[in-house]
Amino acid sequence: MMLDEAHERLYVGAKNTLYSLSLERVNHQHREIDWASSESQVEDCMMKGKEKPECANYIKVLQQFNTTHLLACGTGAFNPLCATIRVGHAGQARQFELEEQSVESGRGRCPYDHNSPITSTLDRGELYIGLYTDYWENDAALCRLNNQSYTRTERDNRQQLNEPKFIGSVVIPDNDDRDDDKVYFFFTERGMDAEGVNKAVYTRVGRVCANDQGGQRMLVNRWSSFLKTRLICSVAGSNGIDTHFDELEDVFVLKNKDEKNPEIFGLFSTTSAVFQGYAVCVYHMDVVRAAFNGQFAHRERPEHHWTPYKGRVPYPRPGSCASKVNGGGFLGSKEFPDEVLRFVRSHPVMSSPVLPLHNKPVLLQTEPGGRRLTQIAVDRVQAQDGHYHVLYIGRDDSVVLKVISIYNKDTDTIEEVLLEELQVFKVPVPITEIIISAKRQQLYVGSEVGVAQVRLHQCELYGSECADCCLARDPYCAWDGLTCSRYYPAGVYTKKHRRFRRQDVRHGNAVQLCNGLQIDGEKYQGAEERQVYGVENNSTLLECTPRSLQARVLWYIQRGPDREEVRGDESIVMTTHGLLFLIVRIGDAGMYVCQTVEHGYVHTLLRVTLHVLGGERVSALIHRTGEEGEEGGETTATSCHLPIDTPPDLHTGSNSDPTSRLPGALPGSSLVPAPAPGPTSQLWYKEFLQLIGYRDTQRLEEYCERVWCSEKRRRKIKLRYTQPLGRGERRARGRGEPHRTPRHTMDT
Repeated sequence: MMLDEAHERLYVGAKNTLYSLSLERVNHQHREIDWASSESQVEDCMMKGKEKPECANYIKVLQQFNTTHLLACGTGAFNPLCATIRVGHAGQARQFELEEQSVESGRGRCPYDHNSPITSTLDRGELYIGLYTDYWENDAALCRLNNQSYTRTERDNRQQLNEPKFIGSVVIPDNDDRDDDKVYFFFTERGMDAEGVNKAVYTRVGRVCANDQGGQRMLVNRWSSFLKTRLICSVAGSNGIDTHFDELEDVFVLKNKDEKNPEIFGLFSTTSAVFQGYAVCVYHMDVVRAAFNGQFAHRERPEHHWTPYKGRVPYPRPGSCASKVNGGGFLGSKEFPDEVLRFVRSHPVMSSPVLPLHNKPVLLQTEPGGRRLTQIAVDRVQAQDGHYHVLYIGRDDSVVLKVISIYNKDTDTIEEVLLEELQVFKVPVPITEIIISAKRQQLYVGSEVGVAQVRLHQCELYGSECADCCLARDPYCAWDGLTCSRYYPAGVYTKKHRRFRRQDVRHGNAVQLCNGLQIDGEKYQGAEERQVYGVENNSTLLECTPRSLQARVLWYIQRGPDREEVRGDESIVMTTHGLLFLIVRIGDAGMYVCQTVEHGYVHTLLRVTLHVLGGERVSALIHRTGEEGEEGGETTATSCHLPIDTPPDLHTGSNSDPTSRLPGALPGSSLVPAPAPGPTSQLWYKEFLQLIGYRDTQRLEEYCERVWCSEKRRRKIKLRYTQPLGRGERRARGRGEPHRTPRHTMDT
């Protein structure tokens, strides 16, 4: 995917197709280009032993070539092709056309296999790319292509690249001299031990000069400035042994006002078959540059270990660019002495690795529950108490995590706060790309099934109370005196109630910010009320979902004036979804109170009254109903000529649980299925309602007759109260109502 703010479009490369989507709504006014492989190309591909699904044109390169054109390259059924796409000038009539005369071979610019790793970036008309250039994927290369030259790493030089997996690339200037710009490549590769055996996997950052022309007599059309070093992302162990996250999954370069010093975010995983974990590490460019300006690594022979090089380093320093900053004595790399080229060829590895910010990950997941983290994107947000990085992390089950990390300088610890989980697609598929539009405050998420668009924030989901808004700790949101709304820094946005803005991302201290507004836990003001029926010696769940993952849930049972905390034992289990009675007894009946405690703030969420029905009486009633049904045979229901209305409320009071209003179900339970329509079934539900004390049976009888008169209508009434999980549902981990409407998203 490629974001084009100037044309207000999102360009997407897919199988045999290119899409142009609107940034306003990705599922409106989209355009597409069909770029499928010809029948002869598909036949040739299959003759080479490939399966038909592989013999298609998968778009792998999509870059902004200039203000009016894109560069697109595809696998072309294992015969790579490239072409330019005309998009026109910004502000003019929209264009999206493939220029047929521009189609040419894409060898060296696009891999043959659509599963092959690749990274590319385009700067000043030159394409920098990391890929496998051949059909068999034996030749890995970091390349630069333009109209005049083709520069790359050396073939079969395992000191430069050894079975790499390319992840990302970016051009970063070192100073104001553009001749000193550097291109950084991020990849993983196999390390070689002293015996020459490929064992460990390392994450590397490689660097070349953007103006590198190669050498005159040696390293012709090869990089004369290529260097690489290791990226470290690890956690210190109590036994002094660090746990390393060596597999780079994704990288995100967060640019700021100083284009020379962006922040680099890496999403890493472990390579161990025993332990699975993920970590996010942050790197500053001054640390990266220091590593490349440090000592070179050296070993006398392949069977020796790497050590810092202690000998003389030739001038100009190997890896430097031909620029005015470096003295201006050389007009280009072709003028570099052979001594410099020989040194950089034999010493491409730096001795010092790049260490992360705080020397530790800012995010750590050691038990991902079998889920893989696949993508990362980061937004920098200004809050009332400072700047925060909001991490959007994609998983392999269509979920995007919205997370912030807070560093405590005094204790040298990092707190991770999971703000939300975004269920982006209905089917569980890996997230393949995440793009942030800071201008539009939108998140664009890509997968193999489509593209989804989600707002970065929707503060109203955190509830209608000051405490809920402040406890959310979302840097996008603040309490403005009336609602939870978008936070704007002073001088950026003027609002009538701006002086009432309350926000504390670092501590989430709602007690101090919302003084006088705390809900009294003893009086249960504003708490939801429910009634649940359970059958003796059966299992029963009292549902209560906290509005925050950081909140501690407490359960109390109220019997008269006394209140006692409920603690888990062999018959009662405290779960994340509520209080589970494994075997409910008559003595368990009573009123239960669900409260959450977070940062000293007590919130009463629910009061639920548990009624326990005698097991013998329920069994006898069901048994007798079954016998009567066999004697009477099947009967038809009374015909219904009225439309089906909302079923009568089975609770007393106004705070009934809406999920209990499904036809054929009792509040909080699913004891038995609804019987077939007929007189005996009507007798059954009447007697059962009398058993639980419900008296308005006439109204319920009329409703049931209307429901049973038509199977089609019965299905409709069921669907009215059961909504499937759709694309773009946002499961907030902040403070909203537990069953609130999903955040608005758009997908295609």
